[in-house]
Amino acid sequence: MALANWMRTFDQSKCPIYTLKLIMQMINRLLKNGAILTLFCLLAIGCKVNAQPHPFKVLIEASRASDHLKMIAAARPFFEELGKKNGFDVDFTDDTSKINDANLANYQVFVMLQLAPFDMSYGQQAALQKFAEQGKGWVGIHAAGLTGKEFLAKNTIYWQWFEGFMGGVLYSPHPAFQKATVIVEDHKHPATIHLPPNFEISDEWYEWDKSVRGKLRVLVSVDESTYKQNKPMGDHPVIWTNESFRRMIYISIGHSPDDFTNQNYVTLMRDAIIWAASK
Repeated sequence: MALANWMRTFDQSKCPIYTLKLIMQMINRLLKNGAILTLFCLLAIGCKVNAQPHPFKVLIEASRASDHLKMIAAARPFFEELGKKNGFDVDFTDDTSKINDANLANYQVFVMLQLAPFDMSYGQQAALQKFAEQGKGWVGIHAAGLTGKEFLAKNTIYWQWFEGFMGGVLYSPHPAFQKATVIVEDHKHPATIHLPPNFEISDEWYEWDKSVRGKLRVLVSVDESTYKQNKPMGDHPVIWTNESFRRMIYISIGHSPDDFTNQNYVTLMRDAIIWAASK
């Protein structure tokens, strides 16, 4: 009876099929010989038993910018549910005073949701910089990538570190919101491993003065032949990582609340956050 109960917790999906066949053959032999203790050891070593993933905490810091309020309103329940389903805790806020050394120490991942770098105080910028340099996870979404001085208030010191963090690119005015096809270039990275080779999604398709390719690791690019650009880039990455930092990923896609109903986007958000938290 104990063996039957224990076997119900055994997750065969965690084992390759050839491993399962070998294990089942050995189980039959061991049962005939009454070697129950050895059987338990074999199963425990050979494959993982169902268990909840190690929990971690994510701070999602949202913008208060009016042009992203609909997306942000949809984001709160989405991320909270994503956390429940995938074993991590989510604190969602638009209060930038939460960006300080003491509070950030409670989290493994910081999601910068539409929050532009110039919307933080110097002290908040310094705290986030320290967080990233310590090797913790940073996931930037859409307007988090607004580098450059175009929107900088007068007499404000430009956060040069963040420009380098983003790959040394400067934001350029984007085209109209429209559907396009993105190409998943890197299926080896944990954040994009479960995405199809390409998929359609609508966005504003942020442009920059140059591509990050050659400096940073490009995961996904947009096919510029599938939409009308403001100023064609030719090579147009939209998701990338800066491997000078342990866990950094920027996702420029994310203007619309409808993104949270796109299964590919949902998968991307889940895998990006889990990767950002990984050791």
